[in-house]
This record gives sequence, C-alpha cells and structure tokens, in this order.
Amino acid sequence: MARREDGRDWAYRVDPYGFERPEDFDYASYEAFFSRYLVVLTRRAIKWSKLLKGNNSIQKSLKDMNRTFPDNVKFRKTADPCLQHALYNVLVAYGHHNKAVGYCQGMNFIAGYLILITKNEEESFWLLDALIGRILPDYYSPAMLGLKTDQEVLGELVKMKVPAVAELMERHGVMWTLVVSRWFICLFIDILPVETVLRIWDCLFYEGSKIIFRVALTLIKQNQAFILEATNFPDICDKFKQITKGTFVTECHSFMQKIFTDPGSLSMATINKLRETCREKVLSQG
Repeated sequence: MARREDGRDWAYRVDPYGFERPEDFDYASYEAFFSRYLVVLTRRAIKWSKLLKGNNSIQKSLKDMNRTFPDNVKFRKTADPCLQHALYNVLVAYGHHNKAVGYCQGMNFIAGYLILITKNEEESFWLLDALIGRILPDYYSPAMLGLKTDQEVLGELVKMKVPAVAELMERHGVMWTLVVSRWFICLFIDILPVETVLRIWDCLFYEGSKIIFRVALTLIKQNQAFILEATNFPDICDKFKQITKGTFVTECHSFMQKIFTDPGSLSMATINKLRETCREKVLSQG
C-alpha cells in the first residue's frame, strides 16, 4: 500500500467517501468520535432499513464537471470507475427532464454527493428530482427566486431568534447572501463535515426545507458570542466561515440533537408566512 512522507497509509488519508483529509487532520479526535458514532450508525441503519421497506414513495451547462470534488479520489479521471461519468449522465438526464431548470451552479455538488452515497445513477436522478422539484422549488431555477427568498427568511428568523446578531449585520451593512449563500446553494456540502451533511440530508428528505433553517439558526445561536466579537464587515464574513468548523459540527449526532432544540419553535406556518413577505421583497428589488 502506498505511503506518504509522514508514514501514513494512503488509504488512511482518504475518508470513507473518497475525500482526502487535510494535513492538519486530527486523527485521534476523529477516531474517538467515530468509535462512539459507529453505534449510532448501526442503530440508524436498522431504522432506515425498516422505513424504506415500508415506504416506496420515492420513484425509481456542465462546465463545472472538472471542479466537482477535486479532493475526492473517486471523481478523478484516473479512478476506476470514474464517478464523473455517472455525474455527467445524471445531470444531462435531469436537464432534459426538467427543462425549466436545466443546469444550475451547485447542482453538480448535490448530484455528486447523491452518487457517492447511492452508487446508482437512477436513484441519484430521482433523489435529485425530489430535492429540486419538490423540497427546494425555485432554488435552482434561472432566477433562483426560492433561494433568494429563503436567505431573506433566515435574516427575519435571526431577528426573531438571535436579535443581537441581526443588529450587528444591519449595523455593518452585511447582506445575508454574502455569508450564507453557499449554505443554501450547496446544502452544506464542503462547508460542514461529510457525516454531518449526510445527517442533515436525512432530515431534509424526511422533513423538508425547514431543516436548513434549523441548521443555520443553530450555527448562529451557538456561536453568537463569537460572531458578536466582529468589529467590521470583513471580520463578520470571516466569523461566519469559522463557525462551520470545529468539534461542535464534527460531533454530528449531538449537533443534530441541537438543531431540534436550540432554535426553539419553528413551524412551517411561520416559515411560509415569512416566505410570502420576503418573496415580495425580492421581486420588488429585482
């Protein structure tokens, strides 16, 4: 087996999903976490198996291709099989299936994640269709109206739930789209750790788009004191990059428990009402 200069086996430097780990990766902390998390994974695998057996309701421009997961060995041209081929097939098929959307930036990362997990083009296609067509409508349309609306909705929710942070943003003239657009476009891919993203997606498919707001609010609320240390525009942007790193987001099981407690009550009725007003605001600005 190939070894690097530091003596670590190559396979050890790549996570189970094919992503290369950074040079400063904390192996000891991760292994301690994962040894505990394996018990949770086993328990959840049994639950999902039972759920899927009883519920079969989910039916069975590509310039970004080479930039999709450059740090993932399974998407390199030297890989066998190279998942770029499957990614291309899924995105082309979806472009024909949903001509109103075609292809939009960010879809390659989402489709790529689905292929990594399902290892099946058709399943990835229908899951992508469920996300884009039903769970997140208008996120990936040419005007991205749904995406822009939900970023405004998050701003309103922060005013309600974490008013000090909302006031800081307003005082320094920082628009929410500048600090959270990638959270929404990529659904936390390349922002939060892989295991955490997958747990978020479990809830996203099962409970809908409300989960995105729960995750965003939890990140902001948990790091409120840290964010409030910011004294200027670039400092605020940097703080928002930092809050997506560290032990809090790596410990995905406890993180997922927090997203259902920290934001407090968050009904779809509240979100839909905010969406109505924010949609009008976005349209009037457009």
